[in-house]
Amino acid sequence: MQNSATPTHCPYCALQCGMNLTPVPDGGVEVTERADFPVNRGALCGKGRTAPQVLSSRVRLTSPLVRHEGKLVPAGWDEALDRIAGELRRTRAEHGPDACGVFGGGGLTNEKAYALGKFARVVLGTSQIDYNGRFCMSSAAAGGIKAFGLDRGLPFPLEDIPKTGCVILVGSNLAETMPPSLRFFSELRENGGKLIVVDPRRTKTAEQADLHLMPRPGTDLALALGLLHLVVADGLVDEEYVRERTAGWEDARAAVMAHWPEYVERITGVPVPQLRETVRMFCEPESAMVLTARGPEQQSKGTDTVGAWINLCLATGRAGKPLSGYGCLTGQGNGQGGREHGQKADQLPGYRKLDDPAARRHVAEVWGVDPDSLPGPGRSAYELLDALGADIRSLLLMGSNPVVSAPRAAHIEERIKSLDFLAVCDVVLSETAELADVVLPVTQWAEETGTTTSLEGRVLLRRRAITPPEGVRSDLEVMHELAGRLGVEKGFPTDPEEVFEELRRASAGGPADYSGITYRRLAEENGVFWPCPTADADADSDMDSDADAEAGHPGTPRLFLDRFATPDGRARFVPVSHRASAEEPDDEYPVLLTTGRVVAQYQSGAQTRRVDELNAAAPGPFVELHPRLAARLGAAEGDPVAVVSRRGRAVAPARITTGIRPDTVFMPFHWPGEGRANTLTNPALDPTSRMPEFKACAVRLEAVKS
Repeated sequence: MQNSATPTHCPYCALQCGMNLTPVPDGGVEVTERADFPVNRGALCGKGRTAPQVLSSRVRLTSPLVRHEGKLVPAGWDEALDRIAGELRRTRAEHGPDACGVFGGGGLTNEKAYALGKFARVVLGTSQIDYNGRFCMSSAAAGGIKAFGLDRGLPFPLEDIPKTGCVILVGSNLAETMPPSLRFFSELRENGGKLIVVDPRRTKTAEQADLHLMPRPGTDLALALGLLHLVVADGLVDEEYVRERTAGWEDARAAVMAHWPEYVERITGVPVPQLRETVRMFCEPESAMVLTARGPEQQSKGTDTVGAWINLCLATGRAGKPLSGYGCLTGQGNGQGGREHGQKADQLPGYRKLDDPAARRHVAEVWGVDPDSLPGPGRSAYELLDALGADIRSLLLMGSNPVVSAPRAAHIEERIKSLDFLAVCDVVLSETAELADVVLPVTQWAEETGTTTSLEGRVLLRRRAITPPEGVRSDLEVMHELAGRLGVEKGFPTDPEEVFEELRRASAGGPADYSGITYRRLAEENGVFWPCPTADADADSDMDSDADAEAGHPGTPRLFLDRFATPDGRARFVPVSHRASAEEPDDEYPVLLTTGRVVAQYQSGAQTRRVDELNAAAPGPFVELHPRLAARLGAAEGDPVAVVSRRGRAVAPARITTGIRPDTVFMPFHWPGEGRANTLTNPALDPTSRMPEFKACAVRLEAVKS
C-alpha cells in the first residue's frame, strides 16, 4: 500500500468527483478532500464519502464461487475459469457463437469496456453483446447523433452552467442523484440566471427552481413541442441562425404548429400561463441551455422527445454558441465512455458503427483479424436479456445486476434462471450473481487503475490506491485467462495502460477520438476532453510514440462552436409529433407509475445497500402518492401499499406528499424482493434507441391488510 494520499475519482455517478484516498492504520483507506478537481472542488455526497466501506472483505467477494449440487461454494481460480471456458466452448460447439451472450456495465472502465467488446467479437465470435448503459442515456445519444452528428453527454463543461442566462432542466433530480452538481445551478441563480425544472414531482431539485412545471409522466414530448409552438407564434425564432447553421426547419416547424398551447395543456396538465412564462424566461437572455436526464429519455418515444428539446434550442439559436446548447446529464459512472468503445451491440471502439465497412477495416487491423470475421450488430440490452435461455444459452455478465435493474424484472429473472450457464464477475454477491453457476470476485475502483469518461466528455484517470485482497483479480485478468483457454493467446493484456494504448489506436479517426490522450496527460492535466486527435494529420499514423501525442491536440471542452459534426456542418431539425405512451391509464389500471433514485442509494443498490450509513438514511423502498390518492385508498403514512401493473405486483410503505401529481405514484428502484419497482415497469422499446419505457406505466393501487 502507498504511504501517501492517492488522487482518484469516485466510483459512482457520472460526475466522477475527485477525491483523495489516504491509507489508515487498520489497512483500509479513507476519503479525504481533493479540492483541485473542478467538478466537485472537494465536495462529496454520502455515497462518495462511504465508498471505501465496500472495499471491506466483510461485504465483498474474495474467492471464486462455483455451483455444486445447487449451491455456490468457494473454489480455486483455475477450477472457476476452466468451468467458464468449458461451458462457453460447449455452447458454441452445440448452438453456434451467437448462443453465447455478453452483458456489460456502465461502471466498467474504458479499458474493460473495450476489452469486453473485443472479447465478445474476437474470442467468442458473437454478436450478442450489450450493456446496462442502454437503460441510461441511449435515447439522448440517438437524438444527439440525429441532430448534431455526434453524441457527447454535455457539449460544454459544467463550469459554463452558472454563466448562462437560463437552464431548462428536464426530468432530473440532481440534488439527489448527483448532489455536488447542484452548486452549479445555485451559482446560476446567484448570477441572475433562471432555473426551470420539469418534473411530475416536487423534488429537492424542483424546490430550487424559479419555475417548476409538473407534467403528466410520458408527456415531455408534447411539452417541448408546445413551447416551440409558442416560440414560432411569438416571433422568437432566430431566423438568421436557422438559415446559416441548420437544415430541415420547415418540416419541423410544420409538425410543431399542430401543438397549440391549449392542446398541450390538456395532454400535459401544465397550464398555458406556465408555458408562456417558460418561453419568456428561456428566450429573454442572450444564452440558455436545455439539459435532460432519464425522465424524458426512458420512454418509448425518448429519442423523439430529446429531438423536440433539441429543436427548441436550434430554433432559438441556443446550440453551438458559447454558454448555450443541449446536453444530457449522464447517470452511470462511465456511462459515456462505456458506450464509446465497443460493449454496445452496434458499436466498435471510437464510437464507430459496427455496420460501417471502413470502421470494421480500421478496428480489425488494430486487432489483427479479418474484418469479415467480425460479427454484425446484435440485440439491444432488453432484447438480449429477453432471449436468454432460448437463442442465448450461456451468458458472461460483468458489472450489472439486471435482476433488480431491468424492466419487467420478474420475467428477466426467469429468463436468467433458464440459461444453461451463467458466469458473473462482480465485487459483491448481487441478486443476479446469486443465480450464477460461477461467480468471479473482481477488483474495484480503488484497487485498480483505469480511465473513465465523465458526463462532460472529460477522460479521467482513476488510480490504484490499495492492494486488492488475496484471491481477487481484475476483469482484464479474467478476459486474458479466458481468451487463452479459448485459443486466443495474444491480444488481451492485463496491464490497463497497455489496453488503453491499443484503445487509442482503435479510436483514432473515429467520432470519439482518444488517440491524443495518454495516462501521463490525464495525470498532469486533470483529465482531457475528447475528441482529442494527435497533431499528426494522419489519423491512422503509428501511435507507439507518446511524444507525438504529448505535443498534440489540447482536447475539446466545447463542441460545435464552429460547425456541427454532420457532413455539411449544419445541425438537423428532426420533425416529431406527440404520441401517447405505450401504456396509458384505463379503468383497470388508472394511475401512472414513474421511478427514480434517492440520494443514499445508487442504481440497483448492490453496493450501496451494503453500507450501514446509507441504509440508515434510505432503508427500503416506498410508494410516494398524493393525499387525495391515499384518501381514496384509505392509506395512511407508512401503511403497506400494493402497486400492481400488467407485469406484476410490488408492495412498499406509503409516503404521502403534496409534492406529486394526484394521478401519479413514484417508487425508487434500488431494492429487490417484494418492493422491487422494476417488477412493474414496461419494457416497451423506443424504436431508435431501444430504450425501455421505465418512466411511465399504468398501475392500480391496493390496500394491504396487516
